[in-house]
Amino acid sequence: MKTTGRAAFLQLLADEGVTHLFGNPGTTELAIMEVVPDFPQLKFVLGLQEAAVLAMADGFCRASGKLAAANVHVMPGLGNAMGALYNAKFSGSPVILTAGQQEQGHGLLEPMLYEPLVPVAQPLVKWAIEVTRAADLPRILHRAAKIALTPPTGPVFLSLPGDVLDESLELDMGRPVRVEASARPSDEVLSKILEKLLAARRPAILAGQELASHDAFAEAAELAELLGAAVFQSSIPYCAQFPAEHPAFMGALTRQQKQVRATLEPYDLLFCIGADLLRMSVYSPVEPLPDTLPVIHLSERASELGKNYRTDLAVQANVKETLRALLLLLKKKPVAGARERLQQLEPKNWASQRDQARIEAMLAAETSPIDPQYLMLRFTETLPKDAVVVDESLVSGYSLPKFLAVRDPRGYYGLASGGLGFAVPGAVGISLALPGRPIAAIVGDGSAMYGIQGLWTAAHLRLPITYIIANNRGYRIIKERLVAFRKTDRFTGMDLREPEIDFVALGKSFGLATRRVADPQDIAPALREAFASRAPNLVDIRVADGFGN
Repeated sequence: MKTTGRAAFLQLLADEGVTHLFGNPGTTELAIMEVVPDFPQLKFVLGLQEAAVLAMADGFCRASGKLAAANVHVMPGLGNAMGALYNAKFSGSPVILTAGQQEQGHGLLEPMLYEPLVPVAQPLVKWAIEVTRAADLPRILHRAAKIALTPPTGPVFLSLPGDVLDESLELDMGRPVRVEASARPSDEVLSKILEKLLAARRPAILAGQELASHDAFAEAAELAELLGAAVFQSSIPYCAQFPAEHPAFMGALTRQQKQVRATLEPYDLLFCIGADLLRMSVYSPVEPLPDTLPVIHLSERASELGKNYRTDLAVQANVKETLRALLLLLKKKPVAGARERLQQLEPKNWASQRDQARIEAMLAAETSPIDPQYLMLRFTETLPKDAVVVDESLVSGYSLPKFLAVRDPRGYYGLASGGLGFAVPGAVGISLALPGRPIAAIVGDGSAMYGIQGLWTAAHLRLPITYIIANNRGYRIIKERLVAFRKTDRFTGMDLREPEIDFVALGKSFGLATRRVADPQDIAPALREAFASRAPNLVDIRVADGFGN
């Protein structure tokens, strides 16, 4: 029986387990949109701009660990999506990104919207290809899914010319293939790791995103207890990385090299588990890794091992399986003094830091405009127990890690790449992946404008997302860096005033319930009401801009 390229494309997505197709249709995607109604197993999720489309798919993948598909429009649409694709690269999201393309041969005429698409996407994806025959669709789709889901996971890109989608032919649809990657190191390598761990007197663990993606919080926590090791979260807030209330947890490392170096200098071993090893931000002549600190690095991403800094033992393996094997060995050789080490951490661990931060925040309880640290305190206090936090609050959220008690691997999602625009649409994908859980997206006013179109999809789908806009009416992070790095406070292009952005009106125009908060005492009631509604909400909270306003 004959089928068409367009029908085969959607059938192959469904065969690979894709349940959500995020898209913004254009003319070159009409062939796909024609047959979408014939595949009810694929939920089509409309985004109003391609960056929002891909960010939604990224959020879905991050929260579900499953494949998602995102379909964008030819060259300008792919161009719009590139910032979001950069995020998906760093978050390791297995997105099958496709774009419609002009018919083969027609592109020779350089029609409107045409450019070669594969070279554009190639730097940010694991694999990119243009389909040139409908007969190749099964092989290409199955390979794309396999590549996207094989650790280290990540996005792939397919260019779909119109003549391929319209071709009619007999097809053997093939079947999915998955690579089994849950391997642990050899006994010999495990013995080397164990030897170094047992020799350490002040070990530290650097916890990363692979602990969340492989649901290995329990194993990492038990390892910290058996070693009496301090645990630090990696410098990039990809996601939840370790249970914050564990007595060994010391908080997140910063991206300031001098500060990180000072934090790590007291330790005699760093065990980096499923994390980037000290990924920093702006340049510093100071290296973050102390010269004499030995490093064990365990990750499924071979490219990260020994990439930038000295690594004494680099191990490519599944973090959960490796930790399970290590724990069995450690239990046979109890570490002397482990309990005492944990007790020594308590005065400086995350819980103690939180108590001190709470006292500091309460000193600003009456401050107007609202002090950002006080906002973060009230925000975390009002969160529903099963809430998921999506964070792109930047400067206003500096203190959020001090207050947010991350408890489960799906409870927090941050900014993976540093590029803005994920949180507003990303929260939509996360909500679709975690149905029933309330989503709290806390976003700076500047950041919100990079993905504001996502509000419409949240309202359209009636998702239980509360957007909290930390509104300081400008780009405070850029102002602070101008002062710190360039020693000037002549701010140009850094204020969102005259006119100010009216997020209350903007949210209403997209279909959300909205309100503004200017009095610090109104924060908790407003947020509790928003969370309790289980509906899409936006709360605009006016916070201090850090420069007297």
